[in-house]
Amino acid sequence: MADNRTCGCGMSRRRLLGTAGTAAAAVTAVSACGGEAPKPQEVRYGHVVGQTTDVPEGAGAVFSNSKLVVTQPGPGDYRAFSAACTHGGCTVQEVDDVIRCLCHGSEFDISTGEALRGPAQEPLEEFTVTVDGTDIVLEGPAGA
Repeated sequence: MADNRTCGCGMSRRRLLGTAGTAAAAVTAVSACGGEAPKPQEVRYGHVVGQTTDVPEGAGAVFSNSKLVVTQPGPGDYRAFSAACTHGGCTVQEVDDVIRCLCHGSEFDISTGEALRGPAQEPLEEFTVTVDGTDIVLEGPAGA
């Protein structure tokens, strides 16, 4: 005898349970791949993430789409760091003589990404960038 009962959504119990089972199997399969989820910057490796004209000397700029902060501590010296504060994960919002997270007041060095003022204790993750004309190209993690 067919099970024609439906839930509140109008779907039969058999179909609802089948859909739920398929979703659970998909989640399990994805989990089985292991490893960590890719960092947001990884999809930007080899791509232009900003323009040199947007990064003032002795300061920097936050590029939200790339989850990066790019600084220019000296003339033509471009550095890139993760824009995620190492304290609470907020996106840093200001870059002048320091990189500043307004969520809890952490400050980071524009040359090294080192934490200068807490509550953050760890440095921002550093990335390598190159300049091609006025394009700033994200190459990958620093030291790789």
